Amino acid sequence: MSSLSLRGIKKDLGGNPILRGVDLEVGDGELVVLVGPSGCGKSTLLRTIAGLEIPDGGTLKIGDRDVTQLPPRDRDVAMVFQSYALYPHLTVRENLGFGLKLRGTDAKTIAERVDEVAQMLGLEKLLDRYPRQMSGGQRQRVAMGRAIARRPSVFLFDEPLSNLDAALRADVRVEIKRLHARLKEQGQGATMIYVTHDQVEAMTLADRLVVLKSGHVEQIGAPLEVYEKPRSRFVASFLGSPAMNFVPGEIVDGRIRADGLDAQLPQNDRIASKSVLAGIRPHDVLPSANGHADILLRVEVIEAMGFEAYAHGKVGAHPFVARLEGDRARAARPGDTLALDIAQGSLHLFDPDSERTLS
Repeated sequence: MSSLSLRGIKKDLGGNPILRGVDLEVGDGELVVLVGPSGCGKSTLLRTIAGLEIPDGGTLKIGDRDVTQLPPRDRDVAMVFQSYALYPHLTVRENLGFGLKLRGTDAKTIAERVDEVAQMLGLEKLLDRYPRQMSGGQRQRVAMGRAIARRPSVFLFDEPLSNLDAALRADVRVEIKRLHARLKEQGQGATMIYVTHDQVEAMTLADRLVVLKSGHVEQIGAPLEVYEKPRSRFVASFLGSPAMNFVPGEIVDGRIRADGLDAQLPQNDRIASKSVLAGIRPHDVLPSANGHADILLRVEVIEAMGFEAYAHGKVGAHPFVARLEGDRARAARPGDTLALDIAQGSLHLFDPDSERTLS
């Protein structure tokens, strides 16, 4: 296994800065997920680690080796693409062993590695098939198997599930998590960098999340830590579906107040600013249990989803979504005004100018 160290990585493309001094440390055997909106630089960063892009500044180390200027073949990394990138004229067996064959590995070792990987990924019965004879999920497993057979220092995944349907994505996601744990246990090298724009993949797969914005790192941490303690409005709004609600308000006598919002500040929060931005996740609201509601939501649309529903509407002049459950979900109608309380400890406060967290 190998660690990965990026210091001050910069990259311009066509005169436009894509990476603006990225620092990142990845430990041996870690599965780190790079997440962010389109254009944030996550794929460029992955390609830079792979050697497909050479940085304009900074250093990149794999283990103790400085690989900043090395070509891809000398970095000991393996990349799994969203397009599978299998050779259509080769069987599964030949695709799995192709990288080893290029490196001059002897036939006996290739056969052993291919059999090992096929068993690991459930491909034993597919070894003599061609890519065109397999489903998308099967082809993606072959692409992963080809990388595993090489036993590289670092695995790089570039949105590998984006071409699969929702159900299949969930299945392969579990396989990747299981695969990472198995490789780590076997000491075969399980340091993985995974790029996605899908926050479900990011939250479920990562040991640590790296949230990117406009070419720089916005926040790094364990998935739940980043979700529960976002450092900025950007991070708070990016993670979570539906996204966090934001209502601007004023602090008066220990309460945050706005049209449709009147909530107690957390006791441990000492906010110097008078104006704040309140952040409330849709699932962190409850039916009001007393005569004074924290939130009055004017419902415009009900999105029914069985046991639960999402009520879309306005708090004052600001868009707001609330999750409702059970009888409340079935009874809610457009035109209702819902009296809601904010679950204890779940109110987030941000500076309205810098958009950094205050709580």
